[in-house]
Amino acid sequence: MADAPDPKPQSQSPLDKEQRQGLNSIRDFLRKRTSYDVLPLSFRLIVLDTDLLIKKSLNILIQNSIVSAPLWDSHASRFAGILTATDYINVIQYHCQFPDEMNKLDQFRLSSLRDIEKAIGATPIESVSVHPSKPLYEALRRMLKTRARRIPLVDVDDETGRETVISVITQYRILKFIAVNNEHNTILLKKTVRDLHLGTYTDLAVARMASTVLDVIDLMVNRNISCVPIVDSENRVLNAFEAVDVIPCIKGGAYDDLNGTVGEALCKRPEDNPGIFTCSEDDRLDSIFDTIRKSRVHRLIVVDDENKLKGVISLSDILKYVLLHDEEDVAKS
Repeated sequence: MADAPDPKPQSQSPLDKEQRQGLNSIRDFLRKRTSYDVLPLSFRLIVLDTDLLIKKSLNILIQNSIVSAPLWDSHASRFAGILTATDYINVIQYHCQFPDEMNKLDQFRLSSLRDIEKAIGATPIESVSVHPSKPLYEALRRMLKTRARRIPLVDVDDETGRETVISVITQYRILKFIAVNNEHNTILLKKTVRDLHLGTYTDLAVARMASTVLDVIDLMVNRNISCVPIVDSENRVLNAFEAVDVIPCIKGGAYDDLNGTVGEALCKRPEDNPGIFTCSEDDRLDSIFDTIRKSRVHRLIVVDDENKLKGVISLSDILKYVLLHDEEDVAKS
């Protein structure tokens, strides 16, 4: 019996062709731009020495309204990673696991963060950086591979080998850069969230306004997530607690405040906090880029017509789709 002929490849619909054209154009754009291009014309950079006390570093972040900072090892004269809310969550976990060590906690320095990770069994965050003149596409690939939400730009002097931290770019900053400079391409991305299977919809971690901050931190650590939607008894979305919301809760070393409620903690957010952004599964990707273009979006909570929780779309989900969808080397990433 003769082998059946190979099925003819399905022809792409106009919608598929437009989507592919938009993605290819955005990827070409990212290959032609460098990480330098993402930086605003004017910006400030706060770099923290690893000899600094953890307690003091917390106050510096709060006073300067920032949630992360590059670290510098002045002994080795080199870049030493980046301080984020995850590091403070690790300190909180250490406080919970070793309450007898509480009197020593105020004396811990940023150089102790790796020891704290080992003590609580946390997986170290890979210390990844990129040269600012490298293509933005390369920086994004590195971020997605290491699951980093931000990446420091580190220049190296060709003659002395000395490193210089130029700045830090975040997933949000890159997506905003794409949205602002590629509106003619993002309007081609007309497939819906449902069509693209964008986001996470099963086994979602949730909490209530009356949940303690410590309970939510445990959820984040156990699920390896940075955001927990806050819902009511009917699963309607009220807000979302993010990893950065931990920082004001421990201002001045007030670890006892962690037994307070999520509702109380959310009241400590800065006045310019953008709040949460929602979408439905019927929203198209071009409309999501439009929201990113106009607002400070760090994730989208997917809801139904009754505002009940359906899923969560992270910036990583969007970037992974834009960068890797249908790429032949996805498996290598």
